[in-house]
Amino acid sequence: MSRILNLRDALNEGMKEEMRRDESVFLMGEEVAEYNGAYKVSKGMLDEFGPKRVIDTPIAELGFAGIGVGAAMNGLRPIVEFMTWNFAVLAFDQIVNNAAKTLSQSAGEFGCPIVFRGPSGAAGQLAQQHSQTFESWMANVPGLKVISCIDPKDTKGLLKSAIRDDDPICFMESEQFYGYKGEVPEEEYLTPIGKAAIRREGTDVTIVSYNKMILVAMDAAEQLQKEGISAEVIDLRTIRPLDHEAIVESVKKTNRLVVVDESWPYGGVSSEIAYEIQKYAFDYLDAPVTRVNSADVSLGYAPTFVEEYLPNPTKVIRAVKAVMYR
Repeated sequence: MSRILNLRDALNEGMKEEMRRDESVFLMGEEVAEYNGAYKVSKGMLDEFGPKRVIDTPIAELGFAGIGVGAAMNGLRPIVEFMTWNFAVLAFDQIVNNAAKTLSQSAGEFGCPIVFRGPSGAAGQLAQQHSQTFESWMANVPGLKVISCIDPKDTKGLLKSAIRDDDPICFMESEQFYGYKGEVPEEEYLTPIGKAAIRREGTDVTIVSYNKMILVAMDAAEQLQKEGISAEVIDLRTIRPLDHEAIVESVKKTNRLVVVDESWPYGGVSSEIAYEIQKYAFDYLDAPVTRVNSADVSLGYAPTFVEEYLPNPTKVIRAVKAVMYR
């Protein structure tokens, strides 16, 4: 049985289920307790689990990320919520130099089963310091796993899998899509980490994306269908480890690839995918891999600039037609 839940409630349900299942799981972060979360993702959790397991922190990301890492090293399973990943820049020392390296530095003696979660990416007129996309930043670090999804069903299942995973995980959400709705099963389930999902089958071109840009890709695919172009749309869901096999198998069928990626073009997720495809599927390509990224500048405040900066269906359609030589 399924019901319709928004992304906010799917995340909430996933955390509650894992906290009921395992007493070592707890949530900490800015406004997660008394205020029910900055985006109401933790609504009702303080009432159910109490202040020892749902903990309001000071506005000190480096400090409470460090507390979370120490707790994970000592047998607990913390969920650390950042109000936005833009603020997590202050906590990178703990995420990159401690959480990601604990297992290797201790020769396997200490693990760090921790989930760092919060919204990543642009969310309208929030200007340069609050509009950055962090998937590629975190995916660059050995020892970290990176998940980025907005489908409510898959996001809940991935969060539950992340909480149970023994590695540190960066879990990326979208500030704009906490209200995005979808079917979510009532029964217990997990979504596997490291596996992409085919959101739409097609034969002429493969479009790969993740998080809210998957909606841009789907919109473009629907418009292309009206022009007789059949696009297969793949939702990565996990950025590291990357399911390059799913992309390769699709490209073997369609012979063309367009990657839609909200991050900056230089050194991003789309660059890695382009490399993987030229390595594993070069002989199947009938056109160069094409990327649709955000502009290679910091995002300004003006609404016209926001619109021009981000990938959109029109840009994706233009890229598809380019690889189709139309």
